[in-house]
Amino acid sequence: MAVSKKAAPESFKTRCQRTWREMVKYRWLYFLLIPGILFFAIFKYVPMYGLKIAFMDYNQYDPSKSLWVGLDQFVKLFSKRSFIPVLRNTVVISLLKLIIGFPIPVILALMMNEMRSLKFKKVSQTLLYLPHFISWVILAGIIMTLLDPDNGLITQVIARLTGERVMVLTSPKWFVPMLIVTDIYKGMGWGTILYFAAISGIDPQLYEAASIDGAGKWKQALNITLPSIIPTIVVCFILNCGNILNAGFDQIFMLYSTHVYDVADIIDTYVYRMGIENADYSFSTAAGMFKSVVAFILIVVVNNIAKKTGNEGLY
Repeated sequence: MAVSKKAAPESFKTRCQRTWREMVKYRWLYFLLIPGILFFAIFKYVPMYGLKIAFMDYNQYDPSKSLWVGLDQFVKLFSKRSFIPVLRNTVVISLLKLIIGFPIPVILALMMNEMRSLKFKKVSQTLLYLPHFISWVILAGIIMTLLDPDNGLITQVIARLTGERVMVLTSPKWFVPMLIVTDIYKGMGWGTILYFAAISGIDPQLYEAASIDGAGKWKQALNITLPSIIPTIVVCFILNCGNILNAGFDQIFMLYSTHVYDVADIIDTYVYRMGIENADYSFSTAAGMFKSVVAFILIVVVNNIAKKTGNEGLY
């Protein structure tokens, strides 16, 4: 009985040659990657050299006199009473955005996929995408106008419905819900793009077979569309979990005030105050590095959980 021989593993030289042939063959596709590679290299990787400041007592007037202090800045970070509320606010706001906001693009994609009027579908998609292209600077101005205590449209509507003039922007009770709603409004349309792309790759014959078997649109969506886009949903969820400590600096910085510091002060705004306003660069770098390390750990953990449960991960 013949015994099959295992193929000999490729040598390093062979792998390099094969990779080079593929790069030459698809050179124009690789050429399109250059802007993205340059962006990440210049703005993401090169600045990592500055992380060494987190392990120093940095002297901004004469960097050569900066002293190495090891993990002292991290000890200082966790021993500060002001950091624990900031960490709590960051986690609470991020989790609320994830739990409430993550399913909405999926639901929108499923609903819009069932629209019969192609013209209405395109108009709806355009209107949903538009907020994504509006910067938080402009959107914050619109929100402040709508929530103005005296003449704001939304404030007047709330006052007529409840008989109470609610000052949302300065109320610790209403400020966080306002952040969640406005963040969902800005991002829900753009989030549907990935799911539309995944839905477009579903074999139409599956829907035809389901229709012949008597399955209506609702059952087709639950039994065909939704299971088919689960891998995309899992990947997006993993990436969003990595942003648990990114509660939205631009949004909060444009809208918050001292009245809502107790519920809205997050790690990013804390780093801004300590680093820019107080010029404590080592301490603020340590806080930012802590956030990045936690994000990396969360991505790895959630990715492993996804793979162990039978779903596709990032790697």
